[in-house]
Amino acid sequence: MKRWLTRVGWRHLVGVLAVIFSLGPILFVVSSALNPLGTLSSSSLVPTDGISFGNFGKLLHDTDFGQWFLNSVVIAGTASAVAVFISALAAYAFSRRRFRGRRTGLLSLLLIQMFPQFLAVVAIFLMFATITDYWPVIGFNTWWGLVLLYLGGALGVGTWLMKGFFDTVPRELDESATMDGASHVQVFFRILLPLVAPVLAVTGLLAFISTINEFIFANIFLTDSSAKTLSVGLWGLVAAEQRNTNFGIFCAGTLLTAIPTVLVFQMLQRYIVEGLTSGAVKG
Repeated sequence: MKRWLTRVGWRHLVGVLAVIFSLGPILFVVSSALNPLGTLSSSSLVPTDGISFGNFGKLLHDTDFGQWFLNSVVIAGTASAVAVFISALAAYAFSRRRFRGRRTGLLSLLLIQMFPQFLAVVAIFLMFATITDYWPVIGFNTWWGLVLLYLGGALGVGTWLMKGFFDTVPRELDESATMDGASHVQVFFRILLPLVAPVLAVTGLLAFISTINEFIFANIFLTDSSAKTLSVGLWGLVAAEQRNTNFGIFCAGTLLTAIPTVLVFQMLQRYIVEGLTSGAVKG
């Protein structure tokens, strides 16, 4: 028994402690969302005042949560889909084509990622202030304006990850398709994209999660209540003196916010393991 504890048992103990540590915040959020009082001061890890779904009702009827939810799904879905497509095009060019500045371009993409996009927030804000005056449809408080803003950082880690995956696909497939009369567009869409579907799924999932959880730019560029995303709208519920009274509603909103991410993960899960391992090991 002692030998088992020293060799294997302590690992089980560490695993159990890690699970307890990770589940603690989740249980607290669930308990607070079901707390009938709905305040921060009355919240606890285990509900002590009974269970109620009143916070969910208040969230759906007293706030613009439905509109925030729609805004987040549309913006995150559109931005992540377009970002994956742009990254795939760039990765195909860097992997299959040989041109002057190829290595410099790859290193530049990696170097730019070292500087957070927030450093340019003042310049971006001034640009969008002018854009709003001339083209309000892509300015402040619009879906497409925020999508364009997010696409400014679309090329980056995703391009590197995809390039490593593209490199694992034999070039003989391209050459044989070209000999049969296929164009570069047909080779890209009909041959390569189906083969690199795992890395597309992984990159899309990562892009969707980062976009739907983004707060800083969304908080600056979305000021109307009907234009806010989930992260900005829910933050407003617990801002300043409202933190205590609206905490239960905020926790209910955080639970519902996880639904889109879980659904996307469920749809892409069969690609995720293959995409991460193949892109990391073979690339």
